[in-house]
Amino acid sequence: MKFQGIAVLLIVAVAIAVFSYKLGQRDLASQESGGVGQDVAAGNVESGSIQQTVAAPEVRALGAGGKAGFTPGGRIAHFEIGNRNVKGLFAEPDRIWLATSGGVIRYDTASDDYAVFDNTTPGILSNGIFHVSKFGDRIVAGSYGGGMSVLDPESGKWKNYNIPQGLADQFVYDTVLASNGDFWIATWSGANRVIGGNLDDPGSWETFTVENTGGGLPNPWVYGVEEGVNGEMWFATEAGLARYKDGDWENWQHDDGLGAPFESVRKAIQFTNDPAKASKHHAQQKSEQGLEGVDVAYNPNYIISLEVDDEGSVWCGTWGGGLARFDGKKWQNFTTADGLPGNHIFMLYKDPQGTLWAGTSKGLATMNKRDGSFKTLTVADGLYANNVFSMANAQDGSVWIGSFGGVARFGSDVWRR
Repeated sequence: MKFQGIAVLLIVAVAIAVFSYKLGQRDLASQESGGVGQDVAAGNVESGSIQQTVAAPEVRALGAGGKAGFTPGGRIAHFEIGNRNVKGLFAEPDRIWLATSGGVIRYDTASDDYAVFDNTTPGILSNGIFHVSKFGDRIVAGSYGGGMSVLDPESGKWKNYNIPQGLADQFVYDTVLASNGDFWIATWSGANRVIGGNLDDPGSWETFTVENTGGGLPNPWVYGVEEGVNGEMWFATEAGLARYKDGDWENWQHDDGLGAPFESVRKAIQFTNDPAKASKHHAQQKSEQGLEGVDVAYNPNYIISLEVDDEGSVWCGTWGGGLARFDGKKWQNFTTADGLPGNHIFMLYKDPQGTLWAGTSKGLATMNKRDGSFKTLTVADGLYANNVFSMANAQDGSVWIGSFGGVARFGSDVWRR
């Protein structure tokens, strides 16, 4: 990946509370890392004031309404959303959807306008949004405690699906439409399958739990669901990886090879944000998995991100145990010792070219398949923050990356593989 031609970072603020934009700049000249920082330090990048930036060809002037925009393909922009996480991103032509802890944001890249859908919007019951994606022509939002909300593009109205409709739990972390038309939902009380995607037919809803799968689904907290290359379904849980194929369940844990051993990552874990200290559920999971003596942020069975690559390998992002790859027979683990920036993998994303990206607590990484090395991007290269939770490729060639507090948009002129 090559980064060049960056002068300043444009900051386009999506201020939910006051609904106004702010334009600013971020000086990268003092940063001494690769990518954008190198260009600035080497003097290969133009610099300028805010006024010069607005007058540049890539950027429209400030409008009467106080908006700030940019033409497709130019530079790097930062969208600020305050003290909130951007847990999910989804790109449509001329629109970007943001799943945040302050609601769903729809940003129109053509008109440089936006809308916020939160719990004051009929059909949305929670401001905490874990997930946003598309189901046919409808937008789907999975929430923290408010179930799943679906936007009808024709009426412009949101409809909520919750426990009375068949949803296993009000906490919805992920969804995926399978190739056979079934719609799967990852919740914190198991996984739902909606046969044929018929959300409004109560008879189409099924729930898979630890109990009714005989432990095949090893844990009720399901963080991700993905379809495999042969139509099988994969599930990320707090107690390992599960697979559902032709009515049969199978699962794998740390004892099978999932996640790096504690001793190999112990020194690299620099924070003690242990979920077991704040949650009885997490404490119970640690106890059941023999991790009572671990007082730092480490649980190799705790899969918080999931992706299946084009070759069919399943990639699991763990809580402190690094990045794990499963080819159906054997496991391979990657940690900071192998070049990853961090061992907590918050996000896994496969881009349109099939390249796998890992969002970590210390930057965004991708692996070179030829030699197994990792390329890392950080705030020095234009990220809004180093904790990366989401990613999306837009039709205009731009790339959007979500973190805590905001989103970085890399124009096609600076995003080169």
